[in-house]
Amino acid sequence: MTNPRKIRVLVVDDSAIVRKVLADVLNQQPDIEVAGTAPDAFVARDKIVALRPDVITLDVEMPRMDGLTFLEKLMKHYPLPVIVVSSLTQNSTRAALEAVNRGAVDVLAKPGGPYSVADLKDDLPQRVRAAAAAKLRAAPAPPVAPRLPAPRPAMAPRNGAPAQHLIAMGASTGGTVAIERVLTALPASMPPIVIAQHIPPGFSATFAQRLNKVCPFEVKEAEGGETLSNGMAVVAPGNRHLEVERIPGGGWRTRLHDGPKVCYQRPSVDVLFRSVAREAGAHSTGVLLTGMGADGAAGLLEMRRAGAETLAQDEETCVVYGMPREAVRLGAAGQVLPLDEIAGALMKRAPAPAAV
Repeated sequence: MTNPRKIRVLVVDDSAIVRKVLADVLNQQPDIEVAGTAPDAFVARDKIVALRPDVITLDVEMPRMDGLTFLEKLMKHYPLPVIVVSSLTQNSTRAALEAVNRGAVDVLAKPGGPYSVADLKDDLPQRVRAAAAAKLRAAPAPPVAPRLPAPRPAMAPRNGAPAQHLIAMGASTGGTVAIERVLTALPASMPPIVIAQHIPPGFSATFAQRLNKVCPFEVKEAEGGETLSNGMAVVAPGNRHLEVERIPGGGWRTRLHDGPKVCYQRPSVDVLFRSVAREAGAHSTGVLLTGMGADGAAGLLEMRRAGAETLAQDEETCVVYGMPREAVRLGAAGQVLPLDEIAGALMKRAPAPAAV
């Protein structure tokens, strides 16, 4: 009996130390091998042709040609699954998330500072496996024009009646693009939205800031303890679990904690969904989007059993049809929809905020 073919990875980074750390972590996996490494885009180009890798890890800050420029050329002429491995500076995290919008399938923090080599050993192999299974988009998602500065009408109810409905959303591989597609198609008057996206520490704040620029309502990284109001969305911080709890008299507030990883993840979609099932029940809607693994499926089932409306993204539009597939298998998804129909379904299900 022959051994299954290993996933072949090309590591592209101008730092020899980072190249060695990534290669050592991946070569310890029985199903992954590092086919080669490259210090810049020009060497990478030649090695892609010679080595035919299945997945590329790519730094965004490199000499001679930056990672974004290289990614655009790669996706146009030789599309491959790309994981962006970035430092945690503000410019780098912004560029890394832009790379995902231009066709990369995932983003990961370089080891160092708050993100250790131990974290990398847990995350990198899983993300490589997800990338190898990913369905590449035919073309990078078109950029969304930034909103012109304008008052957000949905912010007015914050001093009035508490929110009566709650939307919970979870995603992993391909999720940053999918979440943006859904949120930007929603009106400003939506009920509060809580989001758990598998994302490393340092990137969640940049992700929330990006969403805040392109959505018609306020989007922020959760701080813990904030009251959830109509016309706002909160994103779980990287490496923190996000939950909701009922406020006496009505409405909900956020709660953050550092509990154990669930389904190898923190933040975990299951943790968020289970709290919504418990605290909001039939006054909530759950949405499970693209991602590898099973996180969120059991929590979505708890939401459905508690009376919530539940939606899952369909296989055709998922980058990785893992989490939604498990939800469908469990009977957790009340409806399975293409990505571009989810916003419309949310608008039909979510009650309009009460007038103040």
